[in-house]
Amino acid sequence: MPVHHKVSVVDVIPSGVTGLPDIQAMVIEFGERFQPLESSKLHVLVDTRTMARFCECHVRASRLIPLSTIDVPLDPDEQADYRANREMLLDHAAFQKMLADAKARRAFSDIVCEYNTSFDAEHPLKVIGGQHRHEAIRQALEEGIDEYQGIKVYFKLDAEQRLDVQLISNTNIAVSTDLYDRMQETIAGPNLRKWCQEVGLLADKQDFADRRQRAAAITVRDARTFIMNYYSGTAVDPMKFDSTETLPSLSQSGGPDEAWEELKAKGPKLWDDPKLKQAGREFRLLAQAQRQAIQGKKQKGRPSVDFAEKAFNFAVLSAWAFVAGILQNNPVRLKRHFELKSQTGHDPLNAAALAKARHKTDPENYRGLGYRTDGRERGRMVEVFFLQTEKGEGLTKALIDLAIKKYHAKLAMLEVLRAQEKV
Repeated sequence: MPVHHKVSVVDVIPSGVTGLPDIQAMVIEFGERFQPLESSKLHVLVDTRTMARFCECHVRASRLIPLSTIDVPLDPDEQADYRANREMLLDHAAFQKMLADAKARRAFSDIVCEYNTSFDAEHPLKVIGGQHRHEAIRQALEEGIDEYQGIKVYFKLDAEQRLDVQLISNTNIAVSTDLYDRMQETIAGPNLRKWCQEVGLLADKQDFADRRQRAAAITVRDARTFIMNYYSGTAVDPMKFDSTETLPSLSQSGGPDEAWEELKAKGPKLWDDPKLKQAGREFRLLAQAQRQAIQGKKQKGRPSVDFAEKAFNFAVLSAWAFVAGILQNNPVRLKRHFELKSQTGHDPLNAAALAKARHKTDPENYRGLGYRTDGRERGRMVEVFFLQTEKGEGLTKALIDLAIKKYHAKLAMLEVLRAQEKV
């Protein structure tokens, strides 16, 4: 591309910052290819929290669009098939307004990019934040609208810096906690995703969802919650079940999860644990059987998505995994637990019976088991699944009612034991 005028780079580095690799040639190359308004004096600043370097400038849409891409992996070296960006929401009213503005010659700003020619060299500018604005500009350009657009360009990011830029650049569009979790897990490595693909909770080459929704891919939080509760269950003596607190937990989302990191640190071989893999496969089959049993049926005149997706309610998912862990060394009862998927006469989880179940202490607006995700709901579901494995005859109204009563009786007994310890 011909140089229209000389590109001059002025480094703006706060005092005391040393040891950063030279990027002047890369910045000049960027300036020559994109010809920003600021070419005559292109400032490079340093984010001293992460030592990431960037410049802010304005380029024509006709230069921005052909040489940029929104198809950007978070880890291009090790996990190039998996993306950090959210799914595009082109039908959303906010995007339609954005598109109308672009066609009305609006100049956008704060499109966050990385200049990187190490992969997809034909598109050296990788758009990290502002993908919807980029798409609006692209469509407007097709109609001859060629305005200057404001961009923030980073140079020579490492993996940690790239993750940080992904997070801060998505703040304006309220990055979901599930997307945050997915980005964090991508940086940590492919192990969790590969495990989910191997057991069938994700399809081959499928990534985790960037937000939790019914009948969609599972989220990082789903997967972490399943694994954490399986191992929590292994610490429970099934012979002392009735006198032990059996409360599944939920993985933390949208920030560091210390319990998850601690589990990985203590059990680096968990990804090869055959019993955990079997539990993962069996849960996938249960969820599949539940969907198939409900598919085509109607509840109150409309398809019951709630019933079809019951296995992925956090209380159900965490409790099922917890009980699988408890019974890992009890092949007879574990087999009954796994065979729940094969129950006939109604859907495996008997969602209708769960919906009608309640205790005298429940509030008026309680909708039955498998709708809420609080501790009481999770504890009740553990009792349901564990009790079912005594005979393996499936979830009946009588069994569910008994399990709820046993849960509250256990709570009362544990309260007494704790009080005795204080005497």
